[in-house]
Amino acid sequence: MIDTIAVAGYRSLRGLVLDLGRLTVVTGANGTGKSGLYRSLRLLAECALGGAVGALAREGGLESTLWAGPEQGTRHRGGPAQGTVRTGPVSLRLGFAGNDDLGYAVDLGLPQEGGTAFTHDPEIKTEHIFSGPQLRPGAVLAERRGPAVRVRGDAGGWTQAATLRPFDSMLSEVVDPTGAPEIVAMRERLRAWRFYDHLRTDAAAPARQVQIGTRTTALAHDGADLAAALATARELGRGAEIDEAVEFAFPGAQVSIAADGGRFGLEFSRPGLLRSLAAAELSDGTLRYLLWVAALLSSRPPELLVLNEPETSLHPDLLPALAALMRRAAEDSQLVVVTHSEPLAAALEDGGVRHHELELAVGETVVAGREGPLDQPGWHWPKR
Repeated sequence: MIDTIAVAGYRSLRGLVLDLGRLTVVTGANGTGKSGLYRSLRLLAECALGGAVGALAREGGLESTLWAGPEQGTRHRGGPAQGTVRTGPVSLRLGFAGNDDLGYAVDLGLPQEGGTAFTHDPEIKTEHIFSGPQLRPGAVLAERRGPAVRVRGDAGGWTQAATLRPFDSMLSEVVDPTGAPEIVAMRERLRAWRFYDHLRTDAAAPARQVQIGTRTTALAHDGADLAAALATARELGRGAEIDEAVEFAFPGAQVSIAADGGRFGLEFSRPGLLRSLAAAELSDGTLRYLLWVAALLSSRPPELLVLNEPETSLHPDLLPALAALMRRAAEDSQLVVVTHSEPLAAALEDGGVRHHELELAVGETVVAGREGPLDQPGWHWPKR
C-alpha cells in the first residue's frame, strides 16, 4: 500500500506531503488544489507510460504548471506574497512511498540548452526507485541522473543500465527484468493505477449506445464499455454485489445485459414499469451511478484507484449508496477520493477513513489543521 505521496512545485502545491490510508478522502473549497493533486497523481502514472512530458506540454509547458509564488513559500502568511530572487533550479517533483514496498521520485526541469523547437517540453533530471518510507542513499535501488541510469546489484555495487534522452523516463525505456527488476516492477505497478474523472453521461455518451462487447476487466475512462464491463464482472463472480449495489440505490430495480450478435446493451428495470429501459433512456444520475458500479466492482481491481468528483450528477439520496460502493472497493484496492461534496465525505467517515481537507494559505495549498512541517509525514527530495 502507498503510505505517502509528495508533490513539490506543481501549481498551488508548493510542497505538499499527504499520508494515505486504505481509503483516503480529500476535500476543500474550489481553488484549494484538489484538482492539482489529482493531476499530479496522473502525471506520476504517466511516467510509466512515457507520457509525462507530453501531458505537461499540453498544460502549457512546465513554466505554466509550476508553483507561481515565492521560491521559499509563503513567508508572509498575514499579507500578500513577497517577490524573491530565484536561487535554485526550476523544478517539479513528484513521488510516493510505502513502508513495506518500493517508492519512486521524479524531478522535472527546464532544458539547459537552446536550439530546439520543443520549448514546452520539460526534461527529466532525476529519477529514483527506493525501498522503505523515505528516500535515503542506502535505500536507493535504481537511479537516473541526467542521461545515465544505474541499478544496484545484490552485492551492493552499481551497474550502468542505460543512457537515455532527456525526455524519456527510465520506467518506460529500461525493460530488463533480470538486470533491472525494480524498474520493471515499478513500471508495471504504475501502469496498473486507475483514474476516473470523466465518465460521460451526456446524450451522445458511448455508454448510452449499444456497443460491440468483449471481456472487459476494467471500465474505460469515459465509461464507453459499461455493458461489457458489467457482463464481465457478473461472469467472474461479482453478480451478487452488482445486484446489491443497484438494490441499495434503486429499491426493486434490476440491471441486465442484452447480448445480440456480439453487441451489448444495458437494460434497467424497476417496479411500476411495463418494460425495461435502455441506457439511452436513463437519467444522467442513474447512468452515472451504474458507471460507478462498473468501475468500483471491477472484475480486476487495481492496486490504486483514484476518483475525481464522483458525486457529479448524483442526487444527494444516492450518496450513501455510492459511499457503500467505495467502502467495498477499498477492500480490494487502495482508494483516493477527491470530492467537493461534504455529504459524501460525511457518508464515508468511519474509523478506517483518512480525511484531508485542503485550504489555501496565501496562494499555497496546505492541509487544514497542520501547524508546520513537523505535522506532516517525513519526506526527502534528492539533489540533482
